[in-house]
Amino acid sequence: MRLAIGVFCAWAAMAAASGAQAEIAVKLGVLNDRSGPYADSGGEGSVVAARLAVEEFDAAGKGIKVEIVSADHQNKPDIGSSIVRRWYDQEGVDVVLDVPISSVAFAVSPLTREKNKILIASGSGASEMTGVQCSPNTLQFSYDTWSVANTTAKAVVERGGKSWFFLTSDLAFGHALERDAAAAVKRAGGTVLGAVRAPFGTTDFSSFLLQAQSAKATVIGLANGTAEVRDSVKQAREFGIPQSGIKLASLLIIINDIKGLGLEAGQGLLLTESFYWDLNDRTRAFSKRFAARHGGRMPTMLQVGVYSGVLHYLKAVAATGTKETGEVLKAMKSIKTDDDVFGPGYVREDGRKIHDMHLFEVKKPSESQGEWDLYKLVSTVPGDQAFRPLAEGGCPFVTTR
Repeated sequence: MRLAIGVFCAWAAMAAASGAQAEIAVKLGVLNDRSGPYADSGGEGSVVAARLAVEEFDAAGKGIKVEIVSADHQNKPDIGSSIVRRWYDQEGVDVVLDVPISSVAFAVSPLTREKNKILIASGSGASEMTGVQCSPNTLQFSYDTWSVANTTAKAVVERGGKSWFFLTSDLAFGHALERDAAAAVKRAGGTVLGAVRAPFGTTDFSSFLLQAQSAKATVIGLANGTAEVRDSVKQAREFGIPQSGIKLASLLIIINDIKGLGLEAGQGLLLTESFYWDLNDRTRAFSKRFAARHGGRMPTMLQVGVYSGVLHYLKAVAATGTKETGEVLKAMKSIKTDDDVFGPGYVREDGRKIHDMHLFEVKKPSESQGEWDLYKLVSTVPGDQAFRPLAEGGCPFVTTR
């Protein structure tokens, strides 16, 4: 899948030779929720991350002029696809980034292929995006439902949580998260007793939690995201569900939600993320730079996925000396990745960005040393084990050997 070193050197030589040629102008569009329940996990922070990547790559110094635009898709596929069509047809956008809510990403991905542009999705997690609904023009950074569900579910089953009942967000993303977690539970030797679907936007989970509690499972798997997880966990504690011995397993919750939830309610939760600000020296250095631009807030794994995606895209443009979609995509899938947020990795043939995933446990209040000191590392899963094997994804344009 990767080009020989000699080919890459040729690309580099071409890029150097083109220094005297006209500047390459690229336009990036950050599309996400900027006013709703997912604004804190992406929102303006994703734009900040994109700008940081452009500056730290020194795009201007390498002959690449970058313009960044942004828009709010309001978590609606029709609005998202309308914005992107306008971006592609009228505003000259070359790359769309972030796109939380998988239903929106699934609307944008075929449009991106039709217009021969590039989609780098870090906010959307449905694993079908690099599986049966894959596209040569779509890359998936940060995480997917298979990686977070597999890592978290396997760990909880191994710790004694054998029987599961799912509380699932009634979206493509939630369905994928439940499906991937249920498969992981069964692979680890556990059983699934059932599931209940909560409409998107629900804030009162009382009836759903009581239904889950009545199933007599040892684990309630929360197959929902961000604000929904926070509300679910708070209300479950009000009902005494975790106090009764039933484990709450969050299949996707990220740092801003844990901070909003608070350690008193969230302590002991196991969760999987691809990034944590205090993981190592590189993540701490990046997070300090990001926080200085974003009101002291630590970055989320969705926001750093935008940073990583922009950085890798610009490397490919510089290496090839062009922004032509086919050449840039080939380079992005051939040049190894290495940055301050994910460390070393690569982009697979199906568009899946491969890097380590980390299992964390939310700290007790007494263990925390500061406002953002929220996690303790339980284990790290290498990238080639964290994500679904290439041969099992069903991506129609991938030839597995």
